[in-house]
Amino acid sequence: MNHLDNLGDSTTDDEAGSQTTEDEVPERQVAAAPPPPPPPAPAPSTGRERPHYELRHTLRGHTESISAVKFSPDGTLLASCAVRAQALSLANDKVVKIWSPFTGELIRNLNGHTKGLSDIAWSSDSVYLASASDDTTVRIWEVDTGLTLKTLKGHTSYVFCVNFNNASNLLVSGGCDGEIRIWNVEKGKCLKKILAHLDYVTAVHFNRDASLIVSCSLDGLIRIWNTTTGQCLKTLAESHDAICQHVQFSPNSKYILSTAHDSAIRLWDYQTSRCLKTYVGHTNQKYCIAACFSVTGGKWIISGSEDNKVYLWDLQSREIVQTLEGHTDVVVAVATHPQQNMIASGSIDSDLSIRIWTDRGGS
Repeated sequence: MNHLDNLGDSTTDDEAGSQTTEDEVPERQVAAAPPPPPPPAPAPSTGRERPHYELRHTLRGHTESISAVKFSPDGTLLASCAVRAQALSLANDKVVKIWSPFTGELIRNLNGHTKGLSDIAWSSDSVYLASASDDTTVRIWEVDTGLTLKTLKGHTSYVFCVNFNNASNLLVSGGCDGEIRIWNVEKGKCLKKILAHLDYVTAVHFNRDASLIVSCSLDGLIRIWNTTTGQCLKTLAESHDAICQHVQFSPNSKYILSTAHDSAIRLWDYQTSRCLKTYVGHTNQKYCIAACFSVTGGKWIISGSEDNKVYLWDLQSREIVQTLEGHTDVVVAVATHPQQNMIASGSIDSDLSIRIWTDRGGS
């Protein structure tokens, strides 16, 4: 979608000063070179306004900690999954739930896994959903019928993360065995196995043309892989106390967004290995907390936090522009609607709710 293409095209800054990428966000393009500091040019100004998200729905039904929430690419559905967070828990939530984000109604359950799930991913046509489970399998579901089309077997331990490429003919998964596997979706066969990391692989993500995969692990490393050859092209290391637990390409594939256990979110230029921006203010020292981009209104970075809040930062200025309060436990999962100013967030243990937030300024 064209409105995603400029995401992450930003004015960058680091300790050495600031520089400008080849295509900035539109409101900065009118500035003369070198650009003066803010205030921004008057038009368009919508990208610089603060968001005003409010709680719209609270969704309940999971009996274990929410591990992932994902909007379908066509924006009509929200999928969620859960995993056991406490060893002594008697619950065994092994269901993918499909909701209406507009009404909060539960539409259907996808049943088939025998243990909890850590991740889910939609195909780009919103017809199929992939799920990664502690039962060591990845399942591909036809969402409308609730049927399992394929069960992908090969991981030797819990499967922690999964993603489709844009064409949705490939699937990448990462496991607690340190392996990354690339799958042919139609055949349900493993095309390549990569011994990628020395610890849990906590996130995997294709770039826009699926030529690259980014992964991260509790071994502290972010790695870029050639999808075809399986070769490691680059390794980015966070600082010693910054174990990375989530990573993704920006939609234009120029940058990488990572979260880490030093309560910092980083935006990387992976071609130069430079950390361009760091977003701080939330708390993340224990859990695998996801962050994501929001581009339907202003350009925000959105993350959960261990203080039970959802945080929104201005992508450019790194300023916290809003915090969303209402969850009663750690928020580990967040997602943004592809067309509207809508956020989904999911919490763990004593909360177990999914909350839908909408910007009262409209979409």
